[in-house]
Amino acid sequence: MLARALVVLLVVLNLGAALWWALRAPPSPPPAFEPPPGVARLRLLDQAPVPVRQTAAAAPAAASASSPATPAAPAASEAAPAAAERCYRFGPFAGVEAAQAARVLLQPVVRRARAREDTAGGARGWRVFLPPAADAQAAQATAQRIAAAGFDDYYVIRDGAEANAIALGRYRNEDGARRRAQALVAAGFPARVEALGGRSRVWLDVAAQAGFDPAKAGAAVAAPFRRIDCAPASGTG
Repeated sequence: MLARALVVLLVVLNLGAALWWALRAPPSPPPAFEPPPGVARLRLLDQAPVPVRQTAAAAPAAASASSPATPAAPAASEAAPAAAERCYRFGPFAGVEAAQAARVLLQPVVRRARAREDTAGGARGWRVFLPPAADAQAAQATAQRIAAAGFDDYYVIRDGAEANAIALGRYRNEDGARRRAQALVAAGFPARVEALGGRSRVWLDVAAQAGFDPAKAGAAVAAPFRRIDCAPASGTG
């Protein structure tokens, strides 16, 4: 009897243990660990966020820091050289009128043109004058206008090959004569300058671009030419 009772007791205990195990509540999760204030939380390597934007932004900065600075290209206006200029002297011509006619002919194809006059053998002086007028009355009227404009040192030539011309002064050097003539021309009088003594020669100095053909121009004005420095041809007379 005692053995049977022990067997029944063991069976009841086993059934009770099985029922308790089946009906027990699930265990509660352990509380989360909170680090002390001011201490960074530890993260696994595969959980760490990747700073995509910061990395992408840092790449150009690193590249620009590693590469040397490229100097700025020079301005196009500084790099492009100025167009070359060449100067020539045509002549001598028979007179001022012939040189002026050549100047009118060449003016469209050159930048500047200036008639120049010199005297072979050296001049004793220079004179300023107006060419002969149509008659004595016209010459006298011109002389009165010259006086009214404030000029002095003039007289009307009455006879000879230059009758009715107006003499406007004689000068020892060319510069003084040309200043006098320029002042008269500015006032509206067609004054001319002529050397006294020696043989006067008239030249035409021109300044042109590199494509200018001096041989063709010389043939057009029927005068020889030679290359000169551009400083003497800087005027536009």
